[in-house]
Amino acid sequence: MKKLHVVGAAILQGDRVLAARRGESKYAYVAHKFEFAGGKVEEGESEEGALRREIAEELGAEIEVQGSLLRSEYVYPDFAVDLSVYICRLKGGYRAVEHEALVWLPLASLDEREWAPADAAAVRALRALAEKGAR
Repeated sequence: MKKLHVVGAAILQGDRVLAARRGESKYAYVAHKFEFAGGKVEEGESEEGALRREIAEELGAEIEVQGSLLRSEYVYPDFAVDLSVYICRLKGGYRAVEHEALVWLPLASLDEREWAPADAAAVRALRALAEKGAR
């Protein structure tokens, strides 16, 4: 089974995260689901370098990588992912280049069922951050 090394940006603005909705996919289990913008780490590339490149390609934007949120593994029926998600901030404007929609969602009400399954652990981690902040 093919295993992909991927990175995702949990782009925060206050108590909200930027969610990128995927379009059609040959894999029905990720079609039209939210995901963290990002993508594959190329050979010889650092995770943070890959994340900056992918965000420039997918959102036409620059980001500041502020730190690691989590690293997880997920096995889909057709491939596996080794995912690292980073907390990020936008340095300016952005636009939907590769996604059907970009939406700011409140951290406290994130529903992992609306997200690509590999992102569920990061969604739970962001909800936990929101709960800590509310206390």
